[in-house]
Amino acid sequence: MKKETDVLSELLPVVLAIEPCPLREDEWPGEMQPYELPPIPGVTVRQDFAPRHDGGSVRVLVIAPEQPEGVLPGLLWIHGGGFFCGLPEDNALLCAEITRAAGCVVIAPDYRLAPRHPYPAGLEDCYDTLLWTAENAGTLGIDGGRIAVAGQSAGGGLTAALTLLNRDRKGPKLVFQMPLCPMLDDRNETASCREISGKTFPRCWNSDMNAVAWRWYLREVQGEPPIYASPARADDLTGLPPAYLLVGDFDPFRDETIAYAAKLSQAEVPVELHLYPRCFHGFETASDEIDVSRRAKEEFLCALRRALAG
Repeated sequence: MKKETDVLSELLPVVLAIEPCPLREDEWPGEMQPYELPPIPGVTVRQDFAPRHDGGSVRVLVIAPEQPEGVLPGLLWIHGGGFFCGLPEDNALLCAEITRAAGCVVIAPDYRLAPRHPYPAGLEDCYDTLLWTAENAGTLGIDGGRIAVAGQSAGGGLTAALTLLNRDRKGPKLVFQMPLCPMLDDRNETASCREISGKTFPRCWNSDMNAVAWRWYLREVQGEPPIYASPARADDLTGLPPAYLLVGDFDPFRDETIAYAAKLSQAEVPVELHLYPRCFHGFETASDEIDVSRRAKEEFLCALRRALAG
């Protein structure tokens, strides 16, 4: 049986430094509050607002090169956090790396979070942000014909869901999708979910935490969730943009990620999948001092750079 101490030796200190924090149904988190970021070398970070279809607005961070050379590709980056926590500020340094490495403008929405705002609120916020990005491409310094979407964990799940929703609503053309260790399947029934449980991996994201997060996200859904909530349930993946996925072998999302990549390939969508042995959920951004994390990040940045360059 796999257990936390079986992770790669270079990752073990990271795992052991995590305080076990099991989710409880009766402990719903509060609202996340934006915070001020220090200056980040080489990029500008500003706040803007994308109008929502219901009359509200989505706060977004716009991260761009300090001295852009002409019109650049655009990337919608969706932060993780199990659909119930997180802010775009949390990923600002990563978005700055993406901006510098891929030569693009990053748009990062502060989408509404469960359980106060369950599905479809967060996804609709991401879609409204995508529409705003495409409609304001010129003002943002973005090439409207080179827009991609990416995210990590729940953000990876929203990335997959957004590409499905955008396809079916005939929204803006997307050139690429990059769901990293994506949260795709509400059923929580795969072999990897059984292996990576609260008992065997109490510090890492595990299937026990996953079950609570999905219940919060889907608490207003009656019956079987739609494919835009749980993309693993989708049978038709034709017409989606080319994809890059990665996942660790010690991630409860391992099997659903592999299965989704296979479905994409069967639908004749170009797809690249990277599986990293003995790596836990989210390892790819754990630390640049760790070889496997640094290598995984370099590889997905390279894939993004190639895709946005055409």
